Amino acid sequence: MAPAETLRSQSMPVQARRRCLQRLGGLLLAGAGPGLMPSASQGATPATAGTPLPLFDAHIHYSHDAVERVPPAQAAALLRAAGLKGALVSSSDDEGTQRLLAEAPDLVVPELRPYRTRADMNTWVRDPAIVRYLEDRMARWRYVGIGEFHLFGADAELPVPRRMVALARERQYLLHAHSDVDAVNRLFAQWPDASVLWAHSGFEQPAAIREQLMRHPRLWCDLAYRNEHAGIHGVEPAWRELFAEFPDRFMVGTDTFTPERWHYIGPHATSARRWLASLPPGLAEPIAWRNAQSLLRARPPR
Repeated sequence: MAPAETLRSQSMPVQARRRCLQRLGGLLLAGAGPGLMPSASQGATPATAGTPLPLFDAHIHYSHDAVERVPPAQAAALLRAAGLKGALVSSSDDEGTQRLLAEAPDLVVPELRPYRTRADMNTWVRDPAIVRYLEDRMARWRYVGIGEFHLFGADAELPVPRRMVALARERQYLLHAHSDVDAVNRLFAQWPDASVLWAHSGFEQPAAIREQLMRHPRLWCDLAYRNEHAGIHGVEPAWRELFAEFPDRFMVGTDTFTPERWHYIGPHATSARRWLASLPPGLAEPIAWRNAQSLLRARPPR
């Protein structure tokens, strides 16, 4: 979920909201806002002539309003047109994920959000009914993980999030966490062997991301709704150094948190291929698709 959506979460500590607002301002100035995505007409930089670099999008939502405006067949066509090898998909509620999975089982890797509607984003950490919702969905369907969920600071110690982590541990699910550093650390304290995908790389800068990756060997980062890592001359030096230091820990993502953003999947793929082309192939391919493939396809839905 993008920063503007995050700011609506009343469970986020004030300081975290302030930091997120500051980062959002920087993103918008850098041209990362939903209305400022690059257009497909700007061209692509393929891996080889006529062969676009494959991508695995690790941050796709297909919620109830997207299902209404972008029906499953059209949504699947947009994923294929972008040249995706796979997509980690969640939705509020879960019906969107199931419908898209039925339409494109070769592309969709399903995860379960602890949200019946978007309103749950603000209240789920204190709502015992969320546990029953998760248990019901997990009894009926198969997933590779739980997320993307919004969880900040000491809220990770509340009974509902702790039960969610316990459920994930029982099934060896991935945790896809839109969280601050404190909450990520608390998740690993509860489950040291967890696999955590850090949504948006926490909206942190390279130094803080590096510290977390060094601290937690089973932490991965998606780059959804970020663009400060890449400029007109390719990947920025601090990010290039970070990617080279941890080549197996990053993956691309779009974050279709509104129905309109489904139409940015193709342009986002074009933009991602452009900055990835500034990296050596041995580094670009893992970030583009190999890391997500290894993390997500290696764990069959259960």
